[in-house]
Amino acid sequence: MAISTRLIRRRIKSVTSTRKITKAMELVAASKMRRAVSSVLASRPYAEAVWTAIREMAKVTDAGLHPLLSTKPDAERVLVVLFTSERGLCGGFNSQLLRQVNHFTGKLPEGLPVDFVTVGRKGQVAIQRQGLSLVAVFNELASHPTVDEMRPIADLAVGDFVAGKYRAVYLAFTDYVSALVQKPRVSQLLPVSRIEGLGEVGEALTQGRAAEKDGLDVTDSGHEYLFEPSPSEVLDVMLPRLIESQVYQALLESSASEHSARMLAMRTASDSAEEMIDSLTLSYNQTRQAGITAEIAEISSGKAALEKSR
Repeated sequence: MAISTRLIRRRIKSVTSTRKITKAMELVAASKMRRAVSSVLASRPYAEAVWTAIREMAKVTDAGLHPLLSTKPDAERVLVVLFTSERGLCGGFNSQLLRQVNHFTGKLPEGLPVDFVTVGRKGQVAIQRQGLSLVAVFNELASHPTVDEMRPIADLAVGDFVAGKYRAVYLAFTDYVSALVQKPRVSQLLPVSRIEGLGEVGEALTQGRAAEKDGLDVTDSGHEYLFEPSPSEVLDVMLPRLIESQVYQALLESSASEHSARMLAMRTASDSAEEMIDSLTLSYNQTRQAGITAEIAEISSGKAALEKSR
């Protein structure tokens, strides 16, 4: 009995220590999530405005002549930029995204090779474990990434695409919808393609799409745009900025989703630890009570035996 209760007490102490750790990690993740979500929501209007400007410029210039807008039918490879986390303990954040990427690559034309650029250590490990082609790795980015940290990723994608190495470039990331909902997705980056509905939130964007469906002119195309020195030269400057804004936005979405997933995972772990402590405490009390009852029974039996011997 003594050994049993001692083991239960040791187990309770161990689970209690684990609960303290998971609770602390939940609070840290919640703090990081708030900052990451703030960055995501602040950058979405900018990403939308950049695309609107590009769309207006494309109306008055031959977009098909620009290398970032034209397809590369002769290229025999596809590039996927994969955004994952540096560390684990974030639930199904990475596994769900990798499952989505595998589904996407399975739908590509048979025999079309796929290269990967990973942002985050977990993606690198997964790609190497599957024996897939890994051309570049970007690890140890800050928990709140900046444009400067993202720019080499965009430069790599643009450079290889313009050189004709890849037929298309895709971004694989987790879209932040809310603290409880994050959606893995694979979206085309090059040739330049708009990433629709990031976050699936934003009242202004939602109202704008509704207005378009009603036949309203929400872009106010009646305005006449004057480009200097020329539309094509302006496009040469703006299109790389668009690529950077989309890569940066995907990086922010992934960061916010990671912190949200980790916060929920740690909260679930803390709740499970609490339930386990309650169960172990009940078992401890039952075992202790059973031991006390057995000792009382032994004392009573001994007393009865003594009285009978007299």
